[in-house]
Amino acid sequence: MATIGFIGLGNMGAPMLANLVKAGHRVSAFDLSEQAQKAGANAGGQIVKSAGDVAAGADVIITMLPAGKHVLSVYNDPQGPLARAKAGTLFVDCSTIDVASSRTAHASAQKAGMLSLDAPVSGGVGGATAGTLTFMVGGSDKAFGVGQPVLAHMGKKIVHCGGDGAGQAAKICNNMVLGISMIAVGEAFVLGEKLGLSHQALFDVVSTASGQCWSMNSYCPVPGPVPTSPANNDYKPGFAAELMLKDLSLAMEAAHTAHADCALGAHARDIYDTFKAEGHADQDFSAIINAIRARSGE
Repeated sequence: MATIGFIGLGNMGAPMLANLVKAGHRVSAFDLSEQAQKAGANAGGQIVKSAGDVAAGADVIITMLPAGKHVLSVYNDPQGPLARAKAGTLFVDCSTIDVASSRTAHASAQKAGMLSLDAPVSGGVGGATAGTLTFMVGGSDKAFGVGQPVLAHMGKKIVHCGGDGAGQAAKICNNMVLGISMIAVGEAFVLGEKLGLSHQALFDVVSTASGQCWSMNSYCPVPGPVPTSPANNDYKPGFAAELMLKDLSLAMEAAHTAHADCALGAHARDIYDTFKAEGHADQDFSAIINAIRARSGE
């Protein structure tokens, strides 16, 4: 088993760490938050005093951080793990960040003589806890060959999407589809309500017809048809609306840079931006249906 350093012990990082420990890996861990440190310790990690300290003896170093600036601050720290790791250590960034920052992190790691992957995830806290995440991975074939067995202890599907930054590109494209489709499903249910359709009747039709999608079939935004969806738990995330807004914003930033016309993605971002401004950032993103109801006069 490998010796692993883990930086970032939040809602996703701590359960991911727990699955590495269950698989028999030795994991040293760090987070700036004392509460997160406690979560990491409860998950079986050995808490160290600084981000750089996770590099001691590490074969793999994983980061799970909020934004590109946080990842780059770790990679550029002169006393950080990149400066202290042994040559050839694999650096895996599981954060969801902008493609440009991801490629900069790759370049920094490779300049220091390290292997590197970007490996953002899909599956939320439930997937992190159950070890069923999907990893979208960018990096060299060599780095992927080293990292895939480690990622397999935290997820059920690991897809090598291409070179440096390709994992981040795949993640933001996927979540743009997700954000748009959830709004569409929410609008369909609100329209169905106004036309006198029951939730179950609409679900039974759409979930097996041409309108079927993950937002309908697996994450239905109304209580009842899919018992495991957050709609049955007062829209507790799950995947918070604030995180959906983050991913849609990253997608629109990339679209602007790449000169891609993503009109629906931009509209979805604006809808979630308003939803957050109205005080719903901590609700599951599927709660957007309630904003649609409000705008529909309910």
